[in-house]
Amino acid sequence: MYQIGRTAIKTALMAAMVFTASTVTSVTNSIAEPIDMTVSVIYGPEKPQAKIWLRFQQLINQRLPGEFDINVVTNGALGGEKETTEGIRLGSIHGALSTLANLTSWVPEGALFDMPFMFRDGDHINNVMTGPIGDEYKALYEAQGFKVLGFITYGARHDISRDPINTPADVVGLNMRVLQSQLHINLWRSLGANPTPVPITEAYNALETGVVDYMDMTMSGYHALKLHEVVPNFTETGHIWALGAFYVSSSFWDQLSDEQKTVFQDTADQVIPFFNELAAYEQNLSLARAVSEGAMVIQPDKGPWQEAMAGFWESAAGDVGGIDKIMEIVNTP
Repeated sequence: MYQIGRTAIKTALMAAMVFTASTVTSVTNSIAEPIDMTVSVIYGPEKPQAKIWLRFQQLINQRLPGEFDINVVTNGALGGEKETTEGIRLGSIHGALSTLANLTSWVPEGALFDMPFMFRDGDHINNVMTGPIGDEYKALYEAQGFKVLGFITYGARHDISRDPINTPADVVGLNMRVLQSQLHINLWRSLGANPTPVPITEAYNALETGVVDYMDMTMSGYHALKLHEVVPNFTETGHIWALGAFYVSSSFWDQLSDEQKTVFQDTADQVIPFFNELAAYEQNLSLARAVSEGAMVIQPDKGPWQEAMAGFWESAAGDVGGIDKIMEIVNTP
């Protein structure tokens, strides 16, 4: 039997330990840390605004397992829409939704999408926003630090009032609660109403006390804010569609690999229709609930409303890219 000296044994053990340590180090270094992604949602987890990101999180984890740690923060814990947008620009928040109206603070050209009676329906919106016009505006948003992966549709705005409203003539002389937006103020002033900017948190009281006679609102907001209790008439004008962006911060986007960017875009293309379906369902369900609680729905002839808005298009066109841009949208199939 061969005798192995202590020195030889010690040398062999040391070599084995060095080999094992270097192997473990090599394996550890080959496993990259997941990329942190913080998403801000200003609504609760049960709302479409949260569900779209939760679905996105699920699909990304399936397609890129272990590559991202996506934290979806709901209930406005990271701030409201303005604060979230500022966080996106700073890079402290990596993903969110925003109405295009909110983004006009940085991309004023986006006011184009608030023009009245420009969109016919959801399909028309989709054709416009997934085509050349959508691509043109994505570039404008990206220049301001917003990488827009796609556009979403929240729903249309309708008139809600104490007394029935059927035609544009019915709003002449009425006091109207409007968004704190010059475009909205000018729009309703052009129809003979007296627009009064009122924060949405004060709208119920303003309507109840008669400070204002009517306002415009989405179906879901009409019921959620209990406005049907004080203004029971809901006129389905659908004059302005509320559009939004599904977006990430440009600084976050720039750190992704080409493969990761492709997966992110593919996943966004999947979850945006999911959101639009949820939002449309919520709109209709909300109006049905308001009706069951006493609201009355008026379905007016939209022709007179569209004619009344024609002059406003001309007056506002210079601020939103020109009448040709408006007509490009109108004439999109």
